[in-house]
Amino acid sequence: MLIIIHSETNQHTIAQNLGRSEYSYYFVLKEYRPVLERLGRVVEVADPPREVDALYRECLGRGEPCVFLSFSPPHRTPVQLACPTLPVFAWEFSTIPNESFADEPRNDWRTVLHACGAAITHSSYTVNAVREAMGAAYPIVAVPAPVWDRFAARGAPLQRHPEGQSFRLKIKGLVVDSRVLDLNAFGPKPLRRGKGIDFAAPVTEQELVLDGVVYTSVFNPGDGRKNWEDMLSAFCVSFRDVDDATLVLKLTHHDAKEALSDILHHLYKNQSYRCRIVLIYGYLADPDYERLVQATRYVVNTSYGEGQCLPLMEFMSCGKPAVAPRTTAMIDYLSADNAFLIESTDELTAWPHDPRKAFRTLRYVTNWASLCQAYKASYDVAKNDPARYAQMSAQAVSSLQGFCSQAVAEQRLQVFLAQLFERCAGVAQAPES
Repeated sequence: MLIIIHSETNQHTIAQNLGRSEYSYYFVLKEYRPVLERLGRVVEVADPPREVDALYRECLGRGEPCVFLSFSPPHRTPVQLACPTLPVFAWEFSTIPNESFADEPRNDWRTVLHACGAAITHSSYTVNAVREAMGAAYPIVAVPAPVWDRFAARGAPLQRHPEGQSFRLKIKGLVVDSRVLDLNAFGPKPLRRGKGIDFAAPVTEQELVLDGVVYTSVFNPGDGRKNWEDMLSAFCVSFRDVDDATLVLKLTHHDAKEALSDILHHLYKNQSYRCRIVLIYGYLADPDYERLVQATRYVVNTSYGEGQCLPLMEFMSCGKPAVAPRTTAMIDYLSADNAFLIESTDELTAWPHDPRKAFRTLRYVTNWASLCQAYKASYDVAKNDPARYAQMSAQAVSSLQGFCSQAVAEQRLQVFLAQLFERCAGVAQAPES
């Protein structure tokens, strides 16, 4: 079997595409690849219209099954190819786009899904949304990016650190620490004073020391789904008088000023607080990323919805319990046993790529008071209940193994692709009417 794969972002373009639309599909492709290589030969292409059907014709000539996996949302998935094509996509809204808009028929995802005949996504939530639009029998499978094996292996030696231990990380980029920064430089323009940040300065290597009860979130601040404003304000209020609570925001973006400016203003607005906020914009080598994971007690998510949330899955696979809402894809792997759950309510919103901004779907809004309660309860466990923390940590590892291990992904993909080729063979052999 030949498995052809493609994402619009690749290893050559990822640096300039961080934070741009669909950039995360490249990371999903990378996680899928080792599993796909167990199932067949894998070829990654850069130009699907030019390359895919040529490879498909070669396979037809030697009787080899062939499929093209387009790691892209349906409206960016090619439908004109002769090769069987499956979109591999994430989705975090209650309905899939079921209208054509902006003069692009593919914006009605039903058109693409019908043309492809099957699809792969990452959560049962998305499977249900697709089948609501396409019918209960539509061939679609949930296969999360299989990150568990890699991160569980990293997490195994990261034993729970003793109280008072500190961790040193080297970061090539910007490190913003609320305890040393003059936040007055980021207030409203008429009130600004003090020294700000020179975003044009050359990138240097900096050392960051973390200790205490550390909460970490990894996200793109330009992604409107992430709702970091609530995450930050609730933390500042919950730990206004707590010296050893730290929130680390590891920011993924292609532009430092764009990534940091709005967050810095929110740091100013939420004053005063004795807790610590650290913003990291820059590259973390694997050993330093592992030290960040080791220093972390809880991974945090306050988003309006997730297609799967790779950072949350990664940290939990390392045994870090979560503070997060149990919505969208997170329904599949969060529970009261491995997370401090945040309540949420649904509200109308638009599909993110719809320029009309028409209300056609739902997102899930964090209950701010519930978030504060989750912060306080989690801090209390970290400080005073090591047995419960250890139990939640073990449960995080176990839950994520069942959700996003390579073994789970391989089994689901093997069955699904076998069924796909059976259907294709049945269509090819059917007599013309």
